[in-house]
Amino acid sequence: MNRKIDWLYWLNIVGAVAYILYYGGMMLAGKPQFAGQSQLLAQVAAGIVIVSIPKILERLFHFRFPVLLVGLYEIFIFMSILLGTGMQFYDIPYWDKYEHLFSAAMLAGLGFALFGQLTPKERLPKVNPFLMALFAVAFGTMIGVIWEFYEFTFDGLLGMNMQRYMVGHTLLQGRAALMDTMGDLFADFFGSLALAVAGYFGIKRDWHWLDKFMFHVDKKA
Repeated sequence: MNRKIDWLYWLNIVGAVAYILYYGGMMLAGKPQFAGQSQLLAQVAAGIVIVSIPKILERLFHFRFPVLLVGLYEIFIFMSILLGTGMQFYDIPYWDKYEHLFSAAMLAGLGFALFGQLTPKERLPKVNPFLMALFAVAFGTMIGVIWEFYEFTFDGLLGMNMQRYMVGHTLLQGRAALMDTMGDLFADFFGSLALAVAGYFGIKRDWHWLDKFMFHVDKKA
């Protein structure tokens, strides 16, 4: 259990339940507050499961995620599902870019975690911090690229508009059609870079800085 950050978990749970009760009630009363309200309710309900995934995995496999990573993950879910989708914060200019910055930083942290777990502990103090930082920024950016692959694929297969290549039913052309995708990739890179730079100086000062991103076996299991 990551008790230091449990409040973030419960913020997501209580927020989602309150959203479902209030906006679900309004919809049943014939007064939906947002377009596609039933779909929004379903996505917010799904968010309860998604934010619980780290806790479920910890119980099933008897290990503990790094507290910092779990905290970043829970903040991201709050931003993207409850606020972004449920409350329609995606209508706020650049809201999705802020999310990409944040998620990329989280994924760069996961890059540090993977590097630390895959490197023998006795060798970690001898590893150049620049190499770890380079891996973190590359990992965070790579996942962002894979996400854009996903958006591109399903935009084509299902006629969706995740990459914002249309306004209404009008196809954008030239540079305008690239703005959303390239903006996301810039945000992925700079979000990863910010965490990687912080990691570089943290590890250079004391390699034990990496401990905050390490997975641990649950001794109580």
